[in-house]
Amino acid sequence: MYANHQDQQILPGDFFLPFGGRLSEDNRWVQLSYIIPWRRVEQEYSKHFSRDLRGGRAVSVRMALGALIIQEREGFSDRHLVQHITENPYLQYFIGLEAYQEEPPFDPSLLTYFRKRLGPDIINQVNEWIVQAGLQEEQNGDDDENRDEPPRESGKFDANGGSQSEVQEPPTHQGKLILDATCTPADVAYPTDLSLLNKAREKLEDILDTLHAPHKGEMKKPRDRRRQARRDYLRTAKNRKPGRSEIRRAVGRQLRYVARDLRFIKQLVQHTPLTALSRRQYRDLLVIGELYRQQREMYRLRNHRVSDRIVSIVQPDVRPIVRGKAKANVEFGPKLAISVVNGYTLLEEIGWDSFNEGTTLIESVERYQERFGYYPEAILADKIYRTRENLKYCKDHGIRLSGPKLGRPPKQTDPEQKKMERQDMGERNAVEGKFGEGKRIYGLGLIRARLRQTSETVIAIQLLVLNLEKRLRLLFWLILDELFGTDFDISKVVA
Repeated sequence: MYANHQDQQILPGDFFLPFGGRLSEDNRWVQLSYIIPWRRVEQEYSKHFSRDLRGGRAVSVRMALGALIIQEREGFSDRHLVQHITENPYLQYFIGLEAYQEEPPFDPSLLTYFRKRLGPDIINQVNEWIVQAGLQEEQNGDDDENRDEPPRESGKFDANGGSQSEVQEPPTHQGKLILDATCTPADVAYPTDLSLLNKAREKLEDILDTLHAPHKGEMKKPRDRRRQARRDYLRTAKNRKPGRSEIRRAVGRQLRYVARDLRFIKQLVQHTPLTALSRRQYRDLLVIGELYRQQREMYRLRNHRVSDRIVSIVQPDVRPIVRGKAKANVEFGPKLAISVVNGYTLLEEIGWDSFNEGTTLIESVERYQERFGYYPEAILADKIYRTRENLKYCKDHGIRLSGPKLGRPPKQTDPEQKKMERQDMGERNAVEGKFGEGKRIYGLGLIRARLRQTSETVIAIQLLVLNLEKRLRLLFWLILDELFGTDFDISKVVA
């Protein structure tokens, strides 16, 4: 039965607050604030600022990093992020405010400077601190479970002939390292030769207007034929199924229009310096010059391949990455190589040009040894990592590399070897889960940042959020274990 509800809007002063003006310790943002080493991050962040007392006071690292974590965790835009922080006292506590305030803590435009100031190097360093702390907590938890066991006596003796308790030597190999790579698509339109040339022509026309503006009425404006070029482009672009010959003719026309505009710009520069252009126009002019060279070469050779191919004028660093996936054979964005250790994700390499992820294995293993003090027992990776160089390196260092042997498969397979390969394949799927979690929930599937540095910072923050969520889930299970005494294995907690 539907009950009658109050039909009048209650006043804000009459709204009941269950926490009585105090924040709850069990809130997720409060728990996350305990995990991040703010003081250590502050020491790294302060190096980027001068000690000069003149000028405005810089925003604290907790506010800058906390705001970026909230944004990537919740998927807010810059403007919506500031609105949510202004409305939520838990978010204000997370970014380091001492009391709730109704005014926005900072302007949305500052988020761009936060990404530039922090940078991917600082974010990756914070990520490694969090991963090391999480692994240490898990190891301490395992030690606490076995604390009632009596210490074992060893057969060794000291120099005086007395017995001594067993001294555990540091392990040389421990844990498993999972490696894989993926592409993080950038927020660019699907590039075609015709659309790129049309966009370049439109930008060149704006540059022509800017260079000719100081001489209006004194000098005749170059005849760029922009209306005719627009009609030629739309004639093919609006055709639902244009043929190859029609597309080639349209591309040739746009190439000639772009070349004509570039010649006019070269003539106008003799009267108006390039300093009359804005920074964006000057940058677009340089990019279009290289784009025209590439498109002219591909048009002449009748192919679609060229080194360092530009697929976006706004983001010239983006390259086509051939992945061979069923959903999209080619993706456009930086390529990302990561490693997964006990459910924690670490960035190994990020490249805007396509690279063979198999070449990153040795560097990833050496970083593993630097981070934890020992080599992994096994490496779980795709077949692309099983090169002769990698196999020799793993054999020399006593590391097992998963997968079958090189060469022709044997006629009789070892059941134990087949069982181990199946087990490795199941454990290696954890890295696919990390890719899915990052792309579907935390924005790794579409990078909206424009600049190269800010895009790398956004990717690093998203990996940081993955590890924070991992530690938050682990903390949740530990609280349940203390409250209800439930028995569970930490290693089986959802990664």
